[in-house]
Amino acid sequence: MNPPKHIVSAAAIVINGKNELLLIKGPRRGWEMPGGQVEVGESLTHAAIRETKEESGIDIEIIKFCGIFQNVGNSICNTLFLAKPIGGELIRSSESLESGFFPIDEALDKVDWKDFRQRIEYCLKPEMQPFCIEFNDEKNI
Repeated sequence: MNPPKHIVSAAAIVINGKNELLLIKGPRRGWEMPGGQVEVGESLTHAAIRETKEESGIDIEIIKFCGIFQNVGNSICNTLFLAKPIGGELIRSSESLESGFFPIDEALDKVDWKDFRQRIEYCLKPEMQPFCIEFNDEKNI
């Protein structure tokens, strides 16, 4: 099977009632927001909900669409949503060695993979939305 020509992913910036941010610790990129590839026939919002549940154990409700980061060089489009938790329990999985809610400043300090911190910051600032950030970096995934 040939890989898809374009990859579309969906990620959720999940803020709980204590103003804490949900992060997962992936085996490759460290701390990040939950998210992943949109499956064939799946909506962007459903992908963000599904990936958050699979990676963190947390059920979410999408509050709003925030924007897109497009890696033109790798044909990857990452859609980002703001969400709130509505149930579930934190888990560990093969995709998330740890998961948890952290105060926003502490959470942002934990995220050090590429521009993931910037993605979260843009989703936390309504005045930045909606955003469409395009870059051409074949090494930045």
